[in-house]
Amino acid sequence: MHPAPSVIVFTTLSGLGFGLLIWLGAGQPAVTGWTALAFFVIAYLLAAGGLVASTFHLGRPERAPLAFTQWRTSWLSREAWASVAALVVMCLYGAGLVFFGERYAWLGWAGTALSLATVLCTAMIYAQLRTVPRWHSALTPALFLVISLAGGGLLAGQLQAALLLLPLAAALQVAWWWRGDRALARSGTDMGTATGLGARGKVRAFEPPHTGTNYLLREFVHEVGRRHARRLRALTLGLGYLAPALLILLPFAHVWAVVAVALHLTGVAAGRWLFFAEAEHVVGLYYGKR
Repeated sequence: MHPAPSVIVFTTLSGLGFGLLIWLGAGQPAVTGWTALAFFVIAYLLAAGGLVASTFHLGRPERAPLAFTQWRTSWLSREAWASVAALVVMCLYGAGLVFFGERYAWLGWAGTALSLATVLCTAMIYAQLRTVPRWHSALTPALFLVISLAGGGLLAGQLQAALLLLPLAAALQVAWWWRGDRALARSGTDMGTATGLGARGKVRAFEPPHTGTNYLLREFVHEVGRRHARRLRALTLGLGYLAPALLILLPFAHVWAVVAVALHLTGVAAGRWLFFAEAEHVVGLYYGKR
């Protein structure tokens, strides 16, 4: 798949932002007044900023509101509703903390549940796609949720939880790569099944469908050199999970906390780029890509 920058920004920032809202809704950290305002501003800038970035990938951004109309069948529509509900509920919850110094626990837990649902819906947009075997796995939503919780825990100062969640995210990431590298071959999908001619024998393309590029090739067919993929995977594991975990073990200082979050964000962004760049859409079979 083509790794569009807008979608990478969306999945990276919104996951971190809603991850922070999950912890804030659970009362961690227990902040009020101006301190609470600072945490909520950071969370909303990340969450809302990521959602806005996603609209830049639309061919007709003015039609984005139509996404809300297909909630019965579309995970994208469910994500839209869940994200708006989460932001509204958490705004009310945050207002109680900032202006009244009161934690309305039921609002907080509702916001936490809606924020979790938002991250889950984002992951299911990709996990539901049988046409992309690498994504079509229960590991996809698990990975999205754990990364969101780990990053949110870093921002929320929940270092003990983050110290557990970061290695878990790294393990899930490795498992996701290991499974994904074999997913297309194990799916049984090939030129024969794609064309419906497999019963007649081995099917191969006599000529490519087009002499030049087209929309399908631009959007759904992207090849990453194996060497580059290995380097980016190492970068993802090193910066996204290992380095922040090591920094947590140091005596606490705000500068290390900022560096840990920055490294985590960089590593997750690299992982998100690979998430899209390594995804083999079955449409590539028609063009001799596998």
